Amino acid sequence: MIPVAAAALVLSAGGLSGQSWRTVTMSRQLGNERSVEVHVQYGAGHFTVSPMDGGALYRMRIRYDEEIFEPVAEYTPGEIHLGTHNIGRRIRLGRREFSGEFDLELSTEVAMDLRMDFGAVKAEFDLGGLRLTNLSLSTGASRTHIDISEPNPVEMNVAQFEVGAAEFTARRLGNLNARSIRVDAGVGDISLGLTGSWQRDARLSVDMGLGSLELRLPEGLGVKIVKDTFLTSFDSEGLVKRGDAYYSLDYEDADRRLTIDIDAAFGRITVIWVRQEK
Repeated sequence: MIPVAAAALVLSAGGLSGQSWRTVTMSRQLGNERSVEVHVQYGAGHFTVSPMDGGALYRMRIRYDEEIFEPVAEYTPGEIHLGTHNIGRRIRLGRREFSGEFDLELSTEVAMDLRMDFGAVKAEFDLGGLRLTNLSLSTGASRTHIDISEPNPVEMNVAQFEVGAAEFTARRLGNLNARSIRVDAGVGDISLGLTGSWQRDARLSVDMGLGSLELRLPEGLGVKIVKDTFLTSFDSEGLVKRGDAYYSLDYEDADRRLTIDIDAAFGRITVIWVRQEK
């Protein structure tokens, strides 16, 4: 039995011929939690995360094939596990796995250490306004779009993204309020939008294999880029090289500075200067 303490549970049958589809809706009311670790795991399908105001700690809706998965909603004081668990049957690639859906809303009232692990998904996340103290995301063959639409009201230690063979786009990373952002990418196209409300100097580290990296840098942010690359082209528009590093033209006068360390092979790096988004 999967414990679902203080949760509302709704099941409905439905689906495609020859498949056993179910929809589950679960939520948990806010208690005395001041901080919580949230672990999210999802194997295959369409995955969304968004902020939620009100009296709930989380609310989620999962549409899943019960021949392959079972839903998970486990709560212990200070820790939550949400998502689906593979019950041992093989996931057949194709249209089937993307027919699943997982929509998750998280409270903006509780500090969270958020960890997400997912596989073959199409993911769309808005983490704006969440009180994130740490963020860890690990993905396999996916198409992932992340937006931090509102500033994080608490200081984050580290935001870490481990990206497999994927298309990965992030917007307004400055709103994470993170001291350190780390991106470890295998094969794919990575676009990092670095606008947002930078509260302090920070460091971005990118370790990338085969693919393209796009850096969307806001005007007015002091940027220093240090790179160690092999067979990788680098478009350094708006940057000047001094020693082993590239600097934005207004680096010395900028209120906030971002150091970017890049380790890449077999690809291209493109710098695009944009207007600041808050």
